[in-house]
Amino acid sequence: MSYPLLTIAKGKDHSIQRKHPWVFSGAISSDCTELQDGDLVCLTTKKQQILGVGHFQHATIAVRILSFDYETIDVSFYEKRLLNAYQLRLRIGLLNQNNNIFRLCHGEGDLLPGLIIDYYNGVAVIQCHSYGMYRHVDLIALALQNVIGKELKAIYHKSSDTLPRREQSTDAYLFGEVSTPHLAMENGVQYHIDWINGQKTGFFIDQRENRALLGKYAKGKKVLNTFCYSGGFSMQALLHDAQLVHSLDSSKKAIALTDANVALNNFEQRHASIVDDAMDYMKNLPEDYDIIVLDPPAFAKHRDKRHQAIQGYKRLNAHAIRQIKSGGLIFTFSCSQVVDTLLFTNTVIAAAIEAGRSCRILDQLHQPADHPIQAFHPEGAYLKGLVIQID
Repeated sequence: MSYPLLTIAKGKDHSIQRKHPWVFSGAISSDCTELQDGDLVCLTTKKQQILGVGHFQHATIAVRILSFDYETIDVSFYEKRLLNAYQLRLRIGLLNQNNNIFRLCHGEGDLLPGLIIDYYNGVAVIQCHSYGMYRHVDLIALALQNVIGKELKAIYHKSSDTLPRREQSTDAYLFGEVSTPHLAMENGVQYHIDWINGQKTGFFIDQRENRALLGKYAKGKKVLNTFCYSGGFSMQALLHDAQLVHSLDSSKKAIALTDANVALNNFEQRHASIVDDAMDYMKNLPEDYDIIVLDPPAFAKHRDKRHQAIQGYKRLNAHAIRQIKSGGLIFTFSCSQVVDTLLFTNTVIAAAIEAGRSCRILDQLHQPADHPIQAFHPEGAYLKGLVIQID
């Protein structure tokens, strides 16, 4: 075998047998000092039973498993996995005349842990969350070209913000080149996408279906979209004939993105932008809003920050619940992985109790199908949300 062998300690292989793709450092009995971050390794039991092949990293998650068999990890391997992922997106109708934005690869959910690829109207933006994927990015780029073919205009690699040692990665085009901002469409709305200067890969694709749902409620309504970034929820509300939409963000750059997208779609007459801190602004709203969107960034990325995050979600939701008009709707979200659905729901309920108002849950929301959750990797479920009505 061409890959170094790593032995899993006795009794530590249960999760691997259940096809969980993460192997923690404490489960490995072999000496790993000679291994480099990103090396391919073969996992075995003490009896030399092969458990899988994956990327090694000197970290708490020591191995991310790519295959639970012995398999050569080359361009052909990535091509098969990416073809499967791409065909899924085509089957569920995400590439059509009204939509050309979707997540093409969602890490563990597409059996490629550590790899994110977002697609914007012919441009693929790669983000590596492991050194193994980072070291294989040229193979991945070649596989993408083989899978998508002539429809692929460019591939941009952006991992400087996602690897532990950022200085090792230089963001750059791996294939083709497209000027930014680049025009792409989500559910009938055009957006300026800037993967070079924007957050993440340039856009938050995971709220696509939830934005569409907001559109169904928005006709004739007054809408406040907090933490708006590039204005996704605002745009769907405007597309579906909201009476007025206010987009709020503490970042002037985010507001500039929103304003550019509003102008691109000729929605200026019913829209206004606000630069302010959402928590402060929510304490005394100047309008009698029918719908409020609360879509903050992750309040906690680690378990030791979870309690602090819960208090933040509770305060934010309590402010909105106190302020919204009778019968109004709140779309409220958490993308903190360490805050699960039950905990988030209970936090929103606690906020309603604190605010002293009756609350009904109309919808329970989550990430869309192009952000699939591998059944054996429940940690992949990170986005949760509620549509609540306040009586």
